[in-house]
Amino acid sequence: MLAFVPLLVICITGSILVFKHEIDALLRQEQVRVTPQAERLPLDRLLSKVHQSYFDYEVVGWVLFQDPGRADVVYVIEKGTDQWSYLTLNGYTGALLAKPVPHDHHLTDWLLELHYTFLLHDAGLLITSLFAIMLILLGITGFILHRKFWKNFFTLRWRSRLVVYFSDLHKMLGIISAPVLLILGFTGAWWNIAGYLHELEEHADGHEHHMMQARLYSVDISLDAMIHQAQTAVPEFTTTYISLPWEPGVGITLWGNVPTGNILSSQYSSSVSFDAQTGARIARYDIREAGAGAFIVDTYRRLHFGDFAGLASRILWCVLGAAPLILAITGLTLWVKRRKQRARARYKRRQGAGAWSG
Repeated sequence: MLAFVPLLVICITGSILVFKHEIDALLRQEQVRVTPQAERLPLDRLLSKVHQSYFDYEVVGWVLFQDPGRADVVYVIEKGTDQWSYLTLNGYTGALLAKPVPHDHHLTDWLLELHYTFLLHDAGLLITSLFAIMLILLGITGFILHRKFWKNFFTLRWRSRLVVYFSDLHKMLGIISAPVLLILGFTGAWWNIAGYLHELEEHADGHEHHMMQARLYSVDISLDAMIHQAQTAVPEFTTTYISLPWEPGVGITLWGNVPTGNILSSQYSSSVSFDAQTGARIARYDIREAGAGAFIVDTYRRLHFGDFAGLASRILWCVLGAAPLILAITGLTLWVKRRKQRARARYKRRQGAGAWSG
């Protein structure tokens, strides 16, 4: 009951966000979809185009989607602020498709922020983590309470009283959705707790976020050259995200994926880092050379978003992720019914005790 409303918010928004890009394409296709062409323009040229068009902003991140029909997403910070925004552009033509907007500007962006933080920023990370842990506990206790579920697993008494039907539906749907909800709860709690602890560590000495004043990397840096170096440093590396300095002392990191034979391997499984002033390579990370722990943590992204098996797994995650809505209705109905039954039983006992004493 304590987790009733917050978990509904988390689960319903999460189910919707499984198809975030499709919703964006439906609402603003011209800003998020492009027509693929034979070749993309060089990244250095595209970066120059963004700087020329939005000289009051500095680029701090660049998403390169593996879907050739998706527009690039470029993260920027306006000078004099520490606020991240993003814009979209056509990587084939260089056309800027949307001006910089806050990360919660559009409908699905707002839903993502609601899902992730309850619109409470850093404090929301901790709060949503607590409810994600509650979701895990509900799944575990549900398994314990209905550990012999297989005996009546396919029992759904349609023509019985509503409370009987709800009881059967609650057990059946709970058991079917529990594995997915456990995965969603664990991975969500992991990311949010990690994010919250990172914020605490980053500002442990009391300093605030860096206010962007000027570019924090050399103008002579070539992103195209870095991509080429990354492919040499990590064989078969495909860049999916470029992280540029957003505060002093931060380097340039290219995140990407490599063939692993594991459908759960994420699109950000490996990385290559460079010095922001000289462009010299300073580190490489190949998930294929990592230990089992790192490999497992890397799977959390695919498991949380449910995109590991294409459309089929996304639909499954969307439907089962929304299961708490039905579980809440059936569970609340059963809870109210039991309270009424207990109240009537107590009343009868009191009436019986009164008659006996008389």
